[in-house]
Amino acid sequence: MKSEARVEAAAPARSLTTRMGTRPCLLGIDLGTGSTKAVVLDQAGTQLGAASAPVHLSEPRRGWVESDPEDWWRSAVCAVKEALTGVKVPIGSIGLSGQMHGVVLSGPYGEPLRPAIISLDRRAQADLEAYRALPPDVLSVLGNPLVPGMAGPLLHWLASHEPEVLRRATWALQPKDWLRLRLVGKVGSEPCDASGTLLFDLAANDWALPVVTGLGLPPSLLAPLGEAATTAGPLAMRAANELGLPAGTPVAFGASDTAAALVGTGLSTAGPIQLTVGSAAQVVTLRHTPDSDPGRRYHVFAAAEPDLWYALAAVQIVGVALSWVLETFCGTWEEAYQLLDAAPMGARGVLFVPHLAGARSPSMDSTATAGFSGLELAHDRADVFRAVFEGVAFSIAEAAESLPEFEAASSMYLAGGGTLRVTWRQLLCDVLGKTLLVVDDPNASARGAALLGGQAAGIQGSPGQGVQWTEKVEPDPMAHERLAPTFARWKGAAARKTSAPGLSA
Repeated sequence: MKSEARVEAAAPARSLTTRMGTRPCLLGIDLGTGSTKAVVLDQAGTQLGAASAPVHLSEPRRGWVESDPEDWWRSAVCAVKEALTGVKVPIGSIGLSGQMHGVVLSGPYGEPLRPAIISLDRRAQADLEAYRALPPDVLSVLGNPLVPGMAGPLLHWLASHEPEVLRRATWALQPKDWLRLRLVGKVGSEPCDASGTLLFDLAANDWALPVVTGLGLPPSLLAPLGEAATTAGPLAMRAANELGLPAGTPVAFGASDTAAALVGTGLSTAGPIQLTVGSAAQVVTLRHTPDSDPGRRYHVFAAAEPDLWYALAAVQIVGVALSWVLETFCGTWEEAYQLLDAAPMGARGVLFVPHLAGARSPSMDSTATAGFSGLELAHDRADVFRAVFEGVAFSIAEAAESLPEFEAASSMYLAGGGTLRVTWRQLLCDVLGKTLLVVDDPNASARGAALLGGQAAGIQGSPGQGVQWTEKVEPDPMAHERLAPTFARWKGAAARKTSAPGLSA
């Protein structure tokens, strides 16, 4: 069953270069969980400017994680203005990417009706039962495991606990779709983000209306769908004034952060595997068909390019876990990396499970918890920090193993801003046992957003130029072998931190 609502794409601004007398550049905005990034590219893809501004999270109750959309807007304005500092070339297009999942309830013009609930939130765990009560043929079209931080379960929770707010809502949006509404004054979404809501028919590439109505949710809350690399509308005057950009600049629909990162690094064909490490981690590979995992150990979402999908093994927390440990133990990043080198491999038996906000691949258990094990009086600070790095690396490796493509792969691309330190890269390489081809761009999602914007406006061609990597990290076979027993013990410790299999699948 398909929705009738589709966004009609605006005509690309193909005359822009001639009209402005120079070749305009591309602006990409990536709305992340902890920060908003903005990059400016010329039409050859060279970065002319980049900036980041923090995004604040709140935890009003245990297991709840929210953000203020108005804070997102202030963060975006700050990042864009800083990225444009010193850039003399006019902006010809704007593209967007953003954190997946969660939900923003808004009025008709984007005014938030309550704080946004983001993907780390676990309040809707019990609402997954409403999904399991759906007929199997209705549920199967989602093609994804059930995760409480996605829009569908969260909307079901809101319908039960905040019905008045839900009744006043005109739209239930993904984060970057709310940001675009603020930019252009016109609502819309696209398959990359929509496929991560648990309200989307993966094979039909449209909203799964039988699921929506089966959950008792109003279909009118769902935005009409466009395509990632098409123009959603011109930049509105009010937003233009705040950003310091010309009104009427074409704004693309854009894509979810992972889909945009694949565009930003140039991964455009099925087969290769890419690991992106930041606040979270994603192990992804493109596919020509939306084949789901029968065991629901990983996700399958729509890619930014039509007729492509990507399989995603997700790690809920990576950089966030490392930051938590630094704050808790009053450490610095420099000290942490020094202690990573100082402690022996295996951390003298100390293990750390980093499931501070539940687990994704492969257990898909949002009730999973974190913890240390094996600690004794003989252990010191270096052992603890080494165990944290190893635990995060093991979590990534366990997720990667759930993808069928992983076993046969001899190498993986490595992207993201969370792997800049050489020693950390080498540990990941040794745990995974794969050659890592380093994509030296910490702004891959923002870059991909900019390229999609340029393509939508008709001032930049298809961005699928192939992955450009700058460094090769080879695994140490002896280190991989020595880490294997620790990895096996870690899997046992992680299993004890999860509930019965299938809890969230």
